Amino acid sequence: MGDFGVELARLRARRGWTVRQLARRASVSEGQICNLESGRRNPTSAVAAACDAAFGTDGALIRLAETARRGAPAESPFEVDPLVAGYGRILEELKDIGRSTGPRFVDASLRSIARVLTDAAARAEADRGHEIWLLASRFAEYTGWMAQEAGNPAEALRWTDLAVRWGADGGDETMAAYALARKASIAEQRGDAATAIRLAGQAAVHPAATPLIRAHAARREAQAYASLGDHEACHEALERSQAHAHQDNRHGARWGPRIENGNPRLIEASCMISLCRFEQAADLFAIEFERRPAIPPDSNSRTRFTIRQATALAGIDRLDQACHVIEALIPTIRSLDSATIRAELGRFVDQARTRQATPGLRSLIVTAAAVAHGRHPAQAPRTG
Repeated sequence: MGDFGVELARLRARRGWTVRQLARRASVSEGQICNLESGRRNPTSAVAAACDAAFGTDGALIRLAETARRGAPAESPFEVDPLVAGYGRILEELKDIGRSTGPRFVDASLRSIARVLTDAAARAEADRGHEIWLLASRFAEYTGWMAQEAGNPAEALRWTDLAVRWGADGGDETMAAYALARKASIAEQRGDAATAIRLAGQAAVHPAATPLIRAHAARREAQAYASLGDHEACHEALERSQAHAHQDNRHGARWGPRIENGNPRLIEASCMISLCRFEQAADLFAIEFERRPAIPPDSNSRTRFTIRQATALAGIDRLDQACHVIEALIPTIRSLDSATIRAELGRFVDQARTRQATPGLRSLIVTAAAVAHGRHPAQAPRTG
């Protein structure tokens, strides 16, 4: 299911086009694009041809559409197994796109699919609907994360609450525990460390919390304690996080980012920045960045940790090296358009501004500040 739509989403993300941009290029409606990418509709011959022409795929999308139409019996009742398997695969595809290109390329598809799944769950046989509700909950959780990445905490909270409700409809209460860790992340992002610590603590003791959820919650605690300057509490929370991660048996629903994408040394280094222990942070980053497999492969995580490394370098007066790192990242930061990444860039700017700088470095810092605030100057100045 959804092979045409997944390929459409892939091609769109690779071009860096929004749903609106593709719709205009193909002369179809935005709603049609969303329905195609979600797998809710198969394309007509005319729409497939228009999309094929927009992307210049030399008939590949037309052939994929023909295959989709042949495999779709008219007015037949849907089968749960292929629906869950198909949309589960589409979710992983959309996550890969979101991690590599930013929230604006996947948001419309995620929301559209969530509607498709809730409609299907309501129509499914009583003993099979729970599987669809669980998948809808996974879509809602990731939609909430993308809303947070887009800088919309209210929408992030709304979708997180929907994920809790739909998870409960599917018979899984673990999302209720993970939602507390997610809300702790949102509180931390808006600078409310005390609330972040409280919510993360509630997640850790929630009856449905798994070791993985407790690991995520402890990391939230560690970073919040670091922002408050409490090194001892931060260190204790980091140790708890690692212990819980080792206990993870990988059974049941797995909410949130892959725990292995948060390399514990990189998380520790990040905490050291908040604690103003810049030399320790720079040393940890240097060791881990030399071990390339230790760096998360997706653009979002890699960019976030690299900005933090630059902040640590600025903190030990290696501003020239730090600015060269940031200069190389600015095109990626603009492309990803992530609120969490812009916040990290803002922290770098705050630290860099406390250091003596040449005119060229000051100009780069001004450019970085503009990007951190969502402005897009035409070109970053050279620091050389």
